Amino acid sequence: MLAIVQSAALQGIDAYLVTVEVDIQPGAPQITIVGLPDAAVQESRERVKTAIQNVELSYPWKRLTINLAPADVRKEGPSFDLPIAVGLLAASSQAPLESLEGCLFSGELSLDGTLRPINGALSMALMAKEMGFRRMIVPKENAEEAAVVREVSAYGAGDLRDVVRILHDFSSESPAYADLDAILSKLPEYPVDFDELKGQPEARRAAEIAAAGGHNMLMIGPPGSGKTMIARRMPTILPSMTLEEALETTRIYSAGGVLKAKGGLMTDRPFRSPHHTTSYAAVIGGGASPRPGEVSLAHNGALFLDELPEFKRDVLEALRQPLEDGLVSIARVQASATYPARFMLLAAMNPCPCGYYGDARKACSCSPFTIRKYLQRISGPLLDRIDIHIEVPRLNEDHLLGQATGEGSEAIRDRVERARALQLERFKNENAFCNAQMNGRMLRAHCQLDAESRDQLKDLTRAMGFSARALDRLLKVARTIADLSGDPGIRIEHLMESAQYRTLDRKYFLE
Repeated sequence: MLAIVQSAALQGIDAYLVTVEVDIQPGAPQITIVGLPDAAVQESRERVKTAIQNVELSYPWKRLTINLAPADVRKEGPSFDLPIAVGLLAASSQAPLESLEGCLFSGELSLDGTLRPINGALSMALMAKEMGFRRMIVPKENAEEAAVVREVSAYGAGDLRDVVRILHDFSSESPAYADLDAILSKLPEYPVDFDELKGQPEARRAAEIAAAGGHNMLMIGPPGSGKTMIARRMPTILPSMTLEEALETTRIYSAGGVLKAKGGLMTDRPFRSPHHTTSYAAVIGGGASPRPGEVSLAHNGALFLDELPEFKRDVLEALRQPLEDGLVSIARVQASATYPARFMLLAAMNPCPCGYYGDARKACSCSPFTIRKYLQRISGPLLDRIDIHIEVPRLNEDHLLGQATGEGSEAIRDRVERARALQLERFKNENAFCNAQMNGRMLRAHCQLDAESRDQLKDLTRAMGFSARALDRLLKVARTIADLSGDPGIRIEHLMESAQYRTLDRKYFLE
């Protein structure tokens, strides 16, 4: 007897349909799995057999053939345990065949029949919606994640007995429910706040502009000046994610197996801070079976690289593609994947190995050659892709011993939210959420200058030698400054402030 069960697998963060065909024929007991299964899928034969017996169901001791279609795509992971078990039970008349229609199955089985959580449940639910499936059965830990897609009824099962009971009568179990409005409206709580930062008004302003427009920011200054403190407080002023952004981010974390959000949807913007010894594959993504790296886990959030010159050169140069295109493509012999990687880069560095080059109160102990070699670890093309360069000087004794008197994160975040609201309205028909994501066509449409401002920009370009990319980024930052001011157009003062954030590369890197 033949049973056909629909399941899914991941390629990158996208799910594709896998049809599990289970055939039972008379003959000597054996089980054969075909369709390019990997070792984990081959081992499912033992997990499925033992799980069925341990939940006191009948294992068909006959000749069993299981085909995973399409047969030319390699199948990986243990998530096919459940569809294989359901196929065996349906083909042996222990589960109704008709209940399999319009239903998607995915889950890993323990030997006692318990269902273990899987990766990529949200992507599978989105695929199920696109392909017209009405129901899906997943482990109960994944049910709320899948329930985010309201067009598909997601049933969470604790073990194989629960699955059989649901298949006999879907009304015996209520599908999981995710209250998207409540999830998205909940504000995150942070243990840090900008009101703890002493001094640094220029860096505060730059951080606000970066958050309002999603701009990359590089902070240069001596040790202890507050660079890391500023970066770690950036999440407290970032705006709330839209539903589209939350879905994208959740899919990445789910596919990577690192989703910890309760309620099935990530609503806090990611903040990733890898150490400078982190490997290329961990930062960019990769492995024998491609997995998302830190740049993808920071999608729609911030990636903080402290001690930027200490990162390996190949890691820094590999950042150029995601900073420009917002995605990472990973190719392997057996598989390839493309992951979204549209993040705000926050970087911090000392001006020299000892940290005190240019400091007014402490002499630098580095030679000119050492300083030049240290700074040359950051290439010009990478600098060009960073919108805001800001110097963070060492605090004096009055600031160090005094009380922090600056604004708190809530006040800054309110202004950032208002600026982002303008941008969301501006880009409502575009594939963009903030000014930093504007392409050339959007720049021409939304960053038009009057004659006086155009002349000023020509003078700035001539004086500072901006590249075409740097000029575009200057305009994007100027557009954000105008949004924070509530101005419909870019004025000269917005251009001049934006230009100030492009001077440090000349001071440190082109001397």
